[in-house]
Amino acid sequence: MNAESYVTRVLAEWLVSQRLEDIPSDVHHEALRSLVNIVGCAIGGSTQPAVDIALRALSPFSGPPTAQPLARGERLDPFLASLVNGISSHVHDYDDTTPGNYSHPSSPVASALFAYASANPVSGRDFVHAFVLGFEAESRIGNAVYPAHYDAGWHITGTAGVFGAAVSIGRLLGLSTQQMIWAIGLAATQAAGLREMFGSMGKAFHPGRSAQNGYAAALLAREGFTAGERSLEGPRGFSAVTAAQYDLSKITRGLGETWDLRVNTYKPFPCGIVNHPTIDAAIQIHDEYNPAPEQIAAVRLRVAPLVLDLCNQQNITKGLQGKFSVYHGAAVGLVRGKAGLQEYSDEAVNDPAVKRVREHATAVGDSSITEDQARVEVELTDGRVLTRFIEESIGNLKRPLTDAQLNAKFRDQGVLALPSGQVDRLVDLCWRIDSLADVGELVRAAVPVSVPA
Repeated sequence: MNAESYVTRVLAEWLVSQRLEDIPSDVHHEALRSLVNIVGCAIGGSTQPAVDIALRALSPFSGPPTAQPLARGERLDPFLASLVNGISSHVHDYDDTTPGNYSHPSSPVASALFAYASANPVSGRDFVHAFVLGFEAESRIGNAVYPAHYDAGWHITGTAGVFGAAVSIGRLLGLSTQQMIWAIGLAATQAAGLREMFGSMGKAFHPGRSAQNGYAAALLAREGFTAGERSLEGPRGFSAVTAAQYDLSKITRGLGETWDLRVNTYKPFPCGIVNHPTIDAAIQIHDEYNPAPEQIAAVRLRVAPLVLDLCNQQNITKGLQGKFSVYHGAAVGLVRGKAGLQEYSDEAVNDPAVKRVREHATAVGDSSITEDQARVEVELTDGRVLTRFIEESIGNLKRPLTDAQLNAKFRDQGVLALPSGQVDRLVDLCWRIDSLADVGELVRAAVPVSVPA
């Protein structure tokens, strides 16, 4: 069989036959790190207006309330719980990123899985296995179409995320190879998400909808709802329709040998990842020189060209817009010496000191600078120029967040929605998730204490 002529079938066969015992220990540990990170993001984002609005608009149309979103008291149907999980885990833009394709792979997969596990008994071992497989399928499909797919304006977290959700739920449902092929096809025909939504609630809608649609694809396939057999590689399939150039070998090459979880990264700052080198440099300048905002005459940024493609928003007034403004990232780093959740609030975006520095910032794209690098020059009113070049940004593969830093990040987000004692129990459950007899225990432990579990 020519692998590139039957990509969908080759992938489906591997997904159905793959065993948990075949997953290397380091990949297994990285799956736990990813789950710790994404659960923390979901809890931290669970009280955001986008989540409240989605529930207000859609909960009247929910089916039987058998499922529960993370860190919410409402009971919903599993589809709507998947959507809510996806919104809450992505709304802060604090979730993990694979730099090879700039997707946020954990949100669609984990959002569907936790919704399923809140309504059905699932062992921790099966849950982690399904997560690893969903992550791998999603990221490999994203790799195949990146960068042309992304350059065309597709948000790869939404478009590739639906495959991850379908695969992970399909694995829990015990789909056959034929059913998995259909699930992948039904996912492909629902792939969506536009980069034009960046800076709005619409961006967080993407992983939520991909989780919801992937879940539906798996259920339909289990019942025999057919789909095209070559949804990834066909002449009118996902790759050909959504990318001017693509490499299908990236989906099947090295299956079971190379794992994209090994190249997953975790954000130290809740914004577009390509802003991180600039923020890192700005914070270092703040910490060493502590320039007063009124002393800053100009801020000159030299960044990778992709930064200006993704994060060039100016004249901003909303915190969500700040996440896609490299100028805002530089400004909060220089003025506040940090870039946490509060630095991407509406208040921070409209802070007079931050706004003044942001409006004095300019950026130039430089193809000699990688996406992990940035040069920041700060000219002061007395003529001094403060300069910092970041060779490798914090949070990237060469300077990854440690397990302890992931725990701290989890707690910083968790206490926004839950008491600290409850947060501590949850982070412990996340690290032990593969030993749980029923992952529903973790979901129940995340219900706000004022709401009966």
